[in-house]
Amino acid sequence: MAQVARAFRADEALKGVFLVALSGYALPDDLQRAWEAGFARHLAKPSSLEKLEELLADAPAEWRGNR
Repeated sequence: MAQVARAFRADEALKGVFLVALSGYALPDDLQRAWEAGFARHLAKPSSLEKLEELLADAPAEWRGNR
C-alpha cells in the first residue's frame, strides 16, 4: 500500500491525486506511516460508505480537482 502511494507521489501526472488508506491497522504508528507514504487520509476497517463519502466531501478544494 505504501509503495503505491509513494509511486503516485513520485509521478508528476499523479502526485496530486487524493489518496485514502483503508487498512485494518490504525495505531498511531500506522497512521504516521500512511501519512509519510503520501496518503491524505486514513480510514480503519471496517469503514462505512457514509464515512468515506463524508471524508471525500470534507476534502480540501485542491483535492477535489479545483486546483
